Amino acid sequence: MNILKILDKLSDDKFFTAEATRLNTLNNMAGFGKKAAVAAIPLGLGALMTSPVKAETITADASTSAFKSALTDALQLALILEYLEDEYYRIGLGTSGLIPNADRTVFMQISKHETAHVAFLKSALTSLGESPGAKPTFDFTAKGNFSPFSDYNQFLILSQAFEDTGVRAYKGQAGNVMSNKNILQAALQIHSVEARHASQVRRMRGNKGWIELADGGNMPSATNTVYAGEQNTNQAGYNTANAFEAEAGSAAYDEVMSGSDAQAIASLFIA
Repeated sequence: MNILKILDKLSDDKFFTAEATRLNTLNNMAGFGKKAAVAAIPLGLGALMTSPVKAETITADASTSAFKSALTDALQLALILEYLEDEYYRIGLGTSGLIPNADRTVFMQISKHETAHVAFLKSALTSLGESPGAKPTFDFTAKGNFSPFSDYNQFLILSQAFEDTGVRAYKGQAGNVMSNKNILQAALQIHSVEARHASQVRRMRGNKGWIELADGGNMPSATNTVYAGEQNTNQAGYNTANAFEAEAGSAAYDEVMSGSDAQAIASLFIA
């Protein structure tokens, strides 16, 4: 699937007019979906940034091309999300008077991480013989619904939404990156750092560091799709609500997000 086909999918707003069922979500978990981001360079990913990632050799059989296609499609989708976050923090940091001095250090570090994520994904795609997709033109107002670069509270709201989306979507992508051990390892490293980003931004807004039942988190209704399904208390047939009550049982497990759901969310911010 090339980047034009991916962007065509991103323009499909069907997700916002039909709520996905839990069964669909679980089915999509294996079918995988999107966001990959790379994590803290100081912890050892620097080498991946400076040298091409070698695609792990897969036993040559009829499924090899399918594995590679699923992997590269996932990385292209991840790249779109990383482009979005990278540009968002760059603009925010470059907007005079937007981010209070006390918070700039946090966003400067997050911004560095997102820039590294973009570099890694481009390198990984190139090493697999795939041309990295071009960066889309973004509209961070979501067609006039937000003003993140003139209102710091809205900047934080979208930051939380982007980070929480990434964490959920990342888990939904696991199946497609399992065909390449090196990229799977990097993806797991990325996931934990993205979760730390999400937790930090949530706390900066006065929320708990984890997602609760309806998340609430004083988020506007426009972000409801980010948290759809998080109230689930059934995990592989185990009812966590019976053991821990619904609030604790739900919060103890983050839910996955399918690729189509993550694409639909991202499409709001592509001009």
